[in-house]
Amino acid sequence: MKRIAFYGSSLLSSYWNGAATYYRGMVRALASHGWTVTFYEPDVWDRQKNRDMDPPDWCRVAIWQPTDEGLRTAAGQAAEADVVIVASGIGHADDALRREVLNRAGRNALKIWWDVDAPATLAEMRGAAGHPLRRDLPEFDIVLTYGGGRPVIDGYRALGARDCVPIYNALDAATHFPVPPDPRFAADLGFLGNRLPDREARVAEFFLKPAAALPDRRFLLGGSGWDPAALPDNVRAVGHVGTGDHNAFNVTPRAVLNIARDSMAEAGFSPATRVFEAAGAGACLITDAWKGIEMFLKPGREVLVARDGDEVAEILRGLSSDDARRIGEAAMARVRADHTYQNRAEEVTALFDRMAQHRELQA
Repeated sequence: MKRIAFYGSSLLSSYWNGAATYYRGMVRALASHGWTVTFYEPDVWDRQKNRDMDPPDWCRVAIWQPTDEGLRTAAGQAAEADVVIVASGIGHADDALRREVLNRAGRNALKIWWDVDAPATLAEMRGAAGHPLRRDLPEFDIVLTYGGGRPVIDGYRALGARDCVPIYNALDAATHFPVPPDPRFAADLGFLGNRLPDREARVAEFFLKPAAALPDRRFLLGGSGWDPAALPDNVRAVGHVGTGDHNAFNVTPRAVLNIARDSMAEAGFSPATRVFEAAGAGACLITDAWKGIEMFLKPGREVLVARDGDEVAEILRGLSSDDARRIGEAAMARVRADHTYQNRAEEVTALFDRMAQHRELQA
C-alpha cells in the first residue's frame, strides 16, 4: 500500500492558492516515507500561467482540463491507487469531482477527505441540509484537516464522518529558511495574504489600523486583490508574492503579521501555513489571538500575540531589532524541532498503516 492519488487545487502554483505550500510540504515528506504520489490539479484560475514551481522529482503532477471529459479522466485514475485523497477548495466542479472519485476508487482503497478550510466547510454544511458533502462523508474512511482541534473533530463527527484527525500546518525546511534581507521588502511590519471576504475586516483591524496609528512606520502588504489606492500612504502593496520570495518577505521587515480568517479565528487551533514559514525563516512573528497558539509557539518568547490593532501598534512601538531577532531565533528552533512536515508525514503514515491493518483484520 504505497500509491496515493491526491486531488487538490494546485501543487505547482500558489496563485490564488494558499494551500500550495501545505500540499508541497506534505507530499514531499510523504514521498520521503516511501509513498508514490500523483497530484491531480485542474487548469483553472490562471494558476498554470503563474507557476512558481516546476514539476518535482518527488511527485508526479497530472493537470486536467476543466471539462466533463477532463474530470472523468482524472477521477478514473483513482482506481489505480491504494490511498485516494480528495481535498477541499480544488476550484472547479468540486462536488462532481469528489463524487466521481468516490465512484471510481478501488474497493479496498483508503478514501480520505482532506479539508484545508474545515471551519468554513463545516459552517456551509450546517447551513445546508442537502449539502453534497453531507451525502459523501460516510463513504470516506476518515477526514483529515489542516487544523481546527476539538471543535472541528466534533463538528465533522456530528455530521457523519467516521473519524476526523487534524494534520496541522508545518515547516518545510527545504523551502523556508533564513536568507539575507531584500531591500524590496524593507518595512517595520509586513503582511502576506490574498484579499478574501472573510479576512478583509480583520486585515483592516490588525494591519491597516496600526498603519494609520503609526504614520512614521513603514508597512508592507503582499498578496492578490488589494487596491493600492485604498491604502494609507505608509502602506506599500506589492501584489502577488511567489513562494520563491517568501523567505525574503519574512526576514526583511522587523516583524511580520499573521491574521487568521474569520472562521479560523473563531474555531482556533488553526495555525496558518505562514506561521511556520515565517518561523522557519527566523522572522519575528506577530499573530492575532486565537485559541491553541501555545500548542505551537510560546507567546512572549517565540511569538507575539495581539488581541486587536491597538495592541499590534503597541508591540511595534516597543519592539527593538534585538528583541525581534531573539524571538525569531527562538521560533525557528521550536518549529524545526517539533513542527516540520516530516513530523506530520510520520503521523499520516502511521495512521494509514493502522487503518490498512484494521481493514485486513475486518476482511
